[in-house]
Amino acid sequence: MGIFAFPRKRKAATHVVLPPILVVEAPSTSVAALKKKASSTRLWMKMNRDGQSELMECDKSVIIKRASLPSRDLRILGPIFSPSSSILSREKAMIVNLEFVRAIVTAEELLLLDPLRQEVIPFIDKLRRQLPLKSSTVQPPQDTQLISPSDGQWFAVPETSEGLQEELPFEFQVLEIALEVVCSYLDSTVAELEKDAYPALDDLARNVSTKNLENVRSLKSHLTRLLARVQKVKDEIEHLLDSNEDMAQLYVTRRWIQNQQAEAIAAAPASSAMVPYVSQLHRTGSTRSGSLMSNTIHNHDVEELEMLLEAYFMQLDSTRNKILSVREYIADTEDYVNIQLDNKRNELIQLQLVLSITSFAVAIDTLLVGMFGMNIPCTLYHINGIFEESVGLMTVISLVCFILVLGYARWKKLLG
Repeated sequence: MGIFAFPRKRKAATHVVLPPILVVEAPSTSVAALKKKASSTRLWMKMNRDGQSELMECDKSVIIKRASLPSRDLRILGPIFSPSSSILSREKAMIVNLEFVRAIVTAEELLLLDPLRQEVIPFIDKLRRQLPLKSSTVQPPQDTQLISPSDGQWFAVPETSEGLQEELPFEFQVLEIALEVVCSYLDSTVAELEKDAYPALDDLARNVSTKNLENVRSLKSHLTRLLARVQKVKDEIEHLLDSNEDMAQLYVTRRWIQNQQAEAIAAAPASSAMVPYVSQLHRTGSTRSGSLMSNTIHNHDVEELEMLLEAYFMQLDSTRNKILSVREYIADTEDYVNIQLDNKRNELIQLQLVLSITSFAVAIDTLLVGMFGMNIPCTLYHINGIFEESVGLMTVISLVCFILVLGYARWKKLLG
């Protein structure tokens, strides 16, 4: 049977028409603006006099408006100037940049940068513990007279100073806690360095090895960096102690109360000379007259701040002396190691000198052997027993030369 092949019919190709795809491009300017805004915002913590805190994420403009600061002052708290230490005064705020504590302190609140850092948490805890206690100890004056001016607003005029209790202003309370935390942190760091430094130096003194030398080198570099940090804080406090005007400018609460008094006096009739009493305010100056009006007279009374700074200046000086004592111990250990290395080097030189003298003596013996080893006619070759006598004589000559040169070296004190 024949095989018939029938041709298959091909199906018509079907073309599917897809709808056009619309590509919507996001405006690049808005994305860049969002990224820039996200990068400019930083985490801050706001804390009032009572120790109540609140976290907020805001940009520079909010902080500038809130603390009445110029924009260039925020660069001090930035990452570029963070290793430096500075305490600056502005019209309505005090800028504190001490190690990891970077804050803006006004008369009413504290603005702390990066409050979630591990080093800043003890500072925040101490603020929350101490600020409510200090604010609760302030008692208003008992002997006051209330005067009602024509506009119906009441003012309290303190008469005696017995009702006021000695207390630091809010900004100095924050500064005191900041200095305490920073000094304690530096002192503990120095204590840990001392704990690691002295055993490492003793090991180096006992055994000069590459490992011990590397440990001492890392300790010395760490010590240098720590000394620079302590010196920066100490220099900043010393700079403030040298100038009473700079210390007087740090009284933010005093200027704030003076502004409140001036506004109240300007609002009241000129005939009534009154001073507004602001409730629960700390005493702003160290004047021995207890009235708030005395603050306008003694603007350069900085006794309280001076005593505060002197206390922490002495603590930093003690910490610096500890670092210097460790550095002196390192220097003494280096001198001792150098002496040991010099002694070993001298011993090697002496050994080399002894070997050189020995080589000289052997060279003389080799010279005589070489002379007799020449292939020339000599009557000594025919004498029986001359070999033993010649070897003995050359050995004696070599020993005599060795002893003579060695004695000369000892006479010149070239050998110990």
